[in-house]
Amino acid sequence: MTGVFAPDAGATEAIDHILVVDFGAQYAQLIARRIREANVFSEIVPHGISASDLAARRPSGIIFSGGPASVHVDGAPRIDPGVYELGIPILGICYGAQLIAQQQGGTVGRNDRGEYGRTDLTVGDPGVLLLDAGVGVHGVWMSHFDAITAAPSGARVMASSADAPVATFEAPERGLYGVQFHPEVHHTPCGQALLARFVHDVCGCAGDWNMDSIIGSSVAAIRMQVGTGRAICGLSGGVDSAVAAALVHKAIGHQLTCVFVDTGLMRAGEGEQVVETFQKTQGIELIHIRAADRFFSGLAGVVEPEEKRKIIGELFIRIFEGAAGSIEDARFLVQGTLYPDVIESGVGYASMIKSHHNVGGLPEDMDFELVEPLRNLFKDEVRAAGSQLGLPDEIVMRQPFPGPGLGVRIIGEVTPETVAVLRAADLIVRQELHGAGLEHEIWQAFAVLPDIRSVGVMGDERTYSRPVIIRAVTSEDAMTADWARLPYDLLETMSSRIINEVDGVNRVAYDITSKPPGTIEWE
Repeated sequence: MTGVFAPDAGATEAIDHILVVDFGAQYAQLIARRIREANVFSEIVPHGISASDLAARRPSGIIFSGGPASVHVDGAPRIDPGVYELGIPILGICYGAQLIAQQQGGTVGRNDRGEYGRTDLTVGDPGVLLLDAGVGVHGVWMSHFDAITAAPSGARVMASSADAPVATFEAPERGLYGVQFHPEVHHTPCGQALLARFVHDVCGCAGDWNMDSIIGSSVAAIRMQVGTGRAICGLSGGVDSAVAAALVHKAIGHQLTCVFVDTGLMRAGEGEQVVETFQKTQGIELIHIRAADRFFSGLAGVVEPEEKRKIIGELFIRIFEGAAGSIEDARFLVQGTLYPDVIESGVGYASMIKSHHNVGGLPEDMDFELVEPLRNLFKDEVRAAGSQLGLPDEIVMRQPFPGPGLGVRIIGEVTPETVAVLRAADLIVRQELHGAGLEHEIWQAFAVLPDIRSVGVMGDERTYSRPVIIRAVTSEDAMTADWARLPYDLLETMSSRIINEVDGVNRVAYDITSKPPGTIEWE
């Protein structure tokens, strides 16, 4: 089964769509998001894709991303030259523009200095891309050392900057366009309009990819895949599995049974809320399995993060298989896999950062066919879909929570005792964030329990207990994140409450690491 939102969602030829070719850019995912904000579907493909494979996807347009390499060095990423012969419009950004110039009759020079940060762009001819900006000087965001010194054959120079004589070029007859700056970042005010001009005016995309079409396409794909069979969905208590369940229920109704496994690794109060929402509010058939003992037994003595994830993932599947035994024709497993999950797990072409329990942590011999209706969506798109499907804000706006639960926020062995400590500390963090009115401004805020001890003094006595680390980040899509600048008095309140109310904790630290180089979760 193939389809736009089906598990192997590579066949996007049924709708207007843009393919973003990734040359190792920091912002490849951001480019894809910006195209979606122009109401056109987009997805990321590797630069090693062949011209024939790319043509088979029948995209409306192609965008070459930026990248850290120089086009002059040996081993720099290239594109199959046959891509230029497909007759599909191409927009190159930064490295992508330089690559077009190098491969198509232009010249890329080596500068004595680069351009980084805000730069003045002088537009002599707006052409199509800069039509909304117009002739004049505009601020853009540059990040390059090499620069295009001669445009590709047949292309006109539309704009320049102090160190980039060909900052924008257009060759409409050849379908080649390039910009040396980064239109995808918010530091380039004219950037979103530029991308919209490319996908709408150059590529002819209708711009009708919206939440109605996402849900409609997903429902059709799910019905085609499942047919008259039955599906089960593992509810984790997070946004993703909840929205996936609601979407599949809209598609196949009573053919769906949700299985909520109480792993003993959830946040305080979440189990009760899941049961309340889906059994009583949504009217979805729900099987509630209490399996904390099985998970604690399986994790006994395990400290390696990837092993934890795989143990938790396999236990989920085995429990689902047991539950499915009582459901006739339950051959399908619904999961809330998102696009960032797929990228981070290294599925397809990306390098693995960490396996997600619903991507890389699944056992190879499981008996289910996966249904992953959110596989091509970012988190904000999932939230929008959940709201449109009628899920309550308490579910839809909940901060992201890893499928393996608190098990991957405990560094070291996971036991009932360590979970109890972390759950109590995490509840305080969430309560205080809510009380400060910052709950929806922060992407994720949680506590981590590391496997170390520190000396402290409590009640005039020496203590040797565990610290708790508070992690809070801001992000748009979890692909990149910055540490949240929480008010000092809020951090002080969190720290004081944790130390005074949670047994076995004598110190609190605050994580100020961005992503990259760190990840949002500690494991």
